[in-house]
Amino acid sequence: MPLPDIDPLAQRLHRALLERGQTVAAAESLTAGLFCATLASVPGASATLRGGVVVYATELKAVLAGVSADLLAAYGPVSPETAAALAEGVRGRCAATWGIGLTGVAGPDPVDGHGPGRVYLGICGRGETAVHRLDLAGDRAAVRAGAVAAAMDRLLWALP
Repeated sequence: MPLPDIDPLAQRLHRALLERGQTVAAAESLTAGLFCATLASVPGASATLRGGVVVYATELKAVLAGVSADLLAAYGPVSPETAAALAEGVRGRCAATWGIGLTGVAGPDPVDGHGPGRVYLGICGRGETAVHRLDLAGDRAAVRAGAVAAAMDRLLWALP
């Protein structure tokens, strides 16, 4: 059986975190664990990947990632506010340097008025939280892979 290819972006992120003695955790909705699985494919990833939660169901965003029920009721599961809260919640719950929150619509149907490809990416660390809106093209697999790549790339840019 051939070994799977290791994503070069994941390798770069792992090395950059390792060099800084930093870690990451992710709360993933539309990516359903793909961020963590991609980073975990890098040998030695246990030194930089603290863990994560798959919060596909709306209520699990509150239960597992600590997003307030009031925030979810006010803004919905696909929103900049929810992405920020996911990143902050998973960072704290996993005691990581950085938290990643990914929520959005992989398609093929819209969700709560958001079309396929709309993704909100929260990155929490260094005392601040940034949210990026992504509009990705392609089928479900392409949107999910694009969201993971964007999260890794934006976290690389955020590192000191």
